[in-house]
Amino acid sequence: MTRYTKYPRTYHLPWSPGVTEDDRVMQDLSCFEGKRVIVTEKMDGENFSGYRDYCHARSIDGRSHYTRDWAKSFWTQRAHELPEDWRVCAENLYAVHSIRYGNLPSYLIGFSIWNEQNECLSWDDTIDWFELLDIPSVPVIYDGIWNEKLIRSIKFNPDACEGYVVRLAEPFNYGQFKRSVAKYVRANHVQSQKHWFYGKNDHEVNGLK
Repeated sequence: MTRYTKYPRTYHLPWSPGVTEDDRVMQDLSCFEGKRVIVTEKMDGENFSGYRDYCHARSIDGRSHYTRDWAKSFWTQRAHELPEDWRVCAENLYAVHSIRYGNLPSYLIGFSIWNEQNECLSWDDTIDWFELLDIPSVPVIYDGIWNEKLIRSIKFNPDACEGYVVRLAEPFNYGQFKRSVAKYVRANHVQSQKHWFYGKNDHEVNGLK
């Protein structure tokens, strides 16, 4: 593996209404059949990866931006707890993108941890590590054996939630990502990256508890 790793593209579930022309869809869902899966809320933020000695957004170049300062400061206070060559992946929710949050437990909300073998830890181990690192985790909507009918029926407020993510509860390696994780994104989800990143330093900030 490379020293630092870009978070992979997440394929859409076949019934996700938010698919764009640049997206890919996981047509074969047999990878989930008979397996324990975790369905979590899809948070509307910027991707964040943190290591013992570095952190970056989806792009590994780590360009500085004031919306990333809080997450960087928060991470550097606990990065020493992480084993060498491991990384934490999270959502940086400092800036308001398309959804306004008003009661967040933190601006950095974790969703996965990867070890030195570029393997995503099991969900149970991930939660144990988030507790050790004092990082809140994404809210869980469902934890159980894969049930397509049940998962298709998940209801949420599209004004307050971008969608949901399904992942295998068991560990999997980086190369297996596209067969281990999939997402549902609300219809007409606005892609606002240009606005919040390149705009003036006067955009809105989400609220903490």
